[in-house]
Amino acid sequence: MSKPTFSQLLLTLSPSFPPYFSPDSSLAAAIFRLAHGASYKFLARSFGFSSSADACRAFYTVCKLINDKLGNSLDFQADISRIMVGFGWISLPNCCGVLGFGHFEVDGQLMGSNGSVLVQALVDSEGRFLDISAGWPCSIKPESILHQTKLFSRVEESRELLNGPCYKLSDGNSVPQYMLGDSCFPLLSWLITPYVRSNEEGDSFGSPEKEFNAVHSRAMELVGVAFGRVRARWQLLCRRWKEECVDYLPFVIVMGCLLQNFLIKCSEPLPEDNVANSRENEEELRPVSEEEGDKSGRRIRDAIAHHLYRVSLRK
Repeated sequence: MSKPTFSQLLLTLSPSFPPYFSPDSSLAAAIFRLAHGASYKFLARSFGFSSSADACRAFYTVCKLINDKLGNSLDFQADISRIMVGFGWISLPNCCGVLGFGHFEVDGQLMGSNGSVLVQALVDSEGRFLDISAGWPCSIKPESILHQTKLFSRVEESRELLNGPCYKLSDGNSVPQYMLGDSCFPLLSWLITPYVRSNEEGDSFGSPEKEFNAVHSRAMELVGVAFGRVRARWQLLCRRWKEECVDYLPFVIVMGCLLQNFLIKCSEPLPEDNVANSRENEEELRPVSEEEGDKSGRRIRDAIAHHLYRVSLRK
């Protein structure tokens, strides 16, 4: 993080710091711990805290302030035009984000047999986080997680999201605003998942379906890259967390994602080395049956698939 960016972040957070903490040293210590995984003992010795306990309190004070003050960067509704333009460059008209999961490892069995926390995230074409729901045990099905998130409520219940105009395709079909989702999600009218093969012998995809799945797969990589960059920049999130600390992990994950957004906004260089570009733990995120898909979602997916196929023929 450059000095000008640090100063801008400090200016954003300083008015809300409690009087018993120095804003500049507390923020510097928190960023250092997040970036390097340094111990509280090291922070106390290096940043002037009277004890490790004070260093710990300062870290979580900064964590709370970042979650509170930078959380508005997740309200993508105000920036929806820019987001759709970004996906338009990869021939996905009216797309408003890509929804997937990240995993963060935890010791013990509290968070499931594989000991990890699931984080549902919506990202744009540039790797910004648009929505985050963190802290889910990996034993919970992705579909169940989706239905319990604020994102789902804002689309399905309050109807405050994805209510913009439809986009008319060249063949006369139109598609509403939508998000792309991994195959572990159900196909909905606003959450478009890939085509999944049935178990029937001889089942195969036509050219439009293949083209859609190829574009969909490349788009889904945006989620893996976004989480990969968070881990590459913030080493504290690379380590396996102790079971007794798991209650704090979701807040630290969200802090890392919000800082990622802030750094992108400030045009800070993104980490590229050692950035994982994989769909994490895919064996746990099993595809939802095509039979459970929404009819409107099937129609919209077919329309997008034929649009992408026509685009591919022009290349």
